[in-house]
Amino acid sequence: MDPEFIEIDDILINTEVFDIKFNCDLNKCKGACCTMESEFGAPITKEEIEELDKILPVVKEYLPKEHADEINKNGFWINKFDQLMTRSMNNRACVFVTYEGDIAKCGIEKAYRDGKISFVKPISCHLFPIRISKFGGDVVRFEKYHECNPALEKGKKTNINVIDFCRDSLEREYGIEWFSKTKDSVIK
Repeated sequence: MDPEFIEIDDILINTEVFDIKFNCDLNKCKGACCTMESEFGAPITKEEIEELDKILPVVKEYLPKEHADEINKNGFWINKFDQLMTRSMNNRACVFVTYEGDIAKCGIEKAYRDGKISFVKPISCHLFPIRISKFGGDVVRFEKYHECNPALEKGKKTNINVIDFCRDSLEREYGIEWFSKTKDSVIK
């Protein structure tokens, strides 16, 4: 079946984000989105690199020593195939991962939640499981990963869909008005 899209203010949205139920279950996935096997980390923008450069001393206080040492030695980002990304530790964890027991979490977000910085985390991470592709404009779509199966199960139980799960990040990216207009278009 071909995916269906709606368009709001020149942004195409795959209707899966309205239909699929999703609610992270960190106790089951253990923060898999931050530790997926890859030699690359998360996509990051030039502006985010500049912001992270400013707050890096605070963020490093939240990271395991091995991660902070990697940042000190090689920096926190790379440019591969003209794509800016965070570094990966041992082809597994994002360099900004910190752990609470056996659950991977974002050290940037922890510093933000503690009120130490005003930057929550890179937008690609904040939007997850939504990905934005560029195809003559933005295309908002749901990215499927088997590691997120527990989130699909929990989403069904809690009746939360992808767009509502990602509300804060979508409002950050496109604005409150766009989000409201998008939600209103689906309700009609």
